[in-house]
Amino acid sequence: MEPIPKSGYFYPNKAARIMLESLESVMGKNGLKVILHQAHLPDLLEYYPPEDMERQFDFTDFSAISWALEEMYGQRGGYGLALRAGREVFAGVFQNYGALAGVGNPAFKALPLRTKLKIGLPVFARVLSQISDQPGTIEDKPDEFIYTVHRCPHCWGRSDMDEPVCYMGAGLLQEAMKWLSGGEEFNVSETMCMAKGEPACEYTIHKTPVGQ
Repeated sequence: MEPIPKSGYFYPNKAARIMLESLESVMGKNGLKVILHQAHLPDLLEYYPPEDMERQFDFTDFSAISWALEEMYGQRGGYGLALRAGREVFAGVFQNYGALAGVGNPAFKALPLRTKLKIGLPVFARVLSQISDQPGTIEDKPDEFIYTVHRCPHCWGRSDMDEPVCYMGAGLLQEAMKWLSGGEEFNVSETMCMAKGEPACEYTIHKTPVGQ
């Protein structure tokens, strides 16, 4: 893929750093080196973003790394790596961040499961909109939440895919649901994707935990 022009939209440095560390822990430094060269980002191998919350990691770079994972490992293999990275970004950046830190309070833990999700998921969406240039909205349906991303870092600049590709976003939401629920796993599927030429990236999040 040819380099995508920079978007001018940004994610916090810490999120990008955790994503890169997650990938390196699985594929090793040499494997990550190949990915970053394919993504036209070789300098990142020696200079990871700083561990701060400054918005300085361009959406284009997130998208290029996701594309390079697919190219090297195929969609199935790239999916697993990106999903894991997304989950680790939530744990490292959001789990104890501001309003989300209250999820660990006994009063929140005592709420019914669906009440916790109804309160907590919109809070997560607001926090993500505040600390990055990724705006998102939540629609609360009887059996599922619809999380719509109106500007997506994971597929920025792509529009010719046949299937959704925002696996890191799905991993981020999976870990958010696990944290909000107190340890349950939930099915999260991307049902619309801007990489397919659609107007937004949309995730369906089932309210019933896996296995229940």
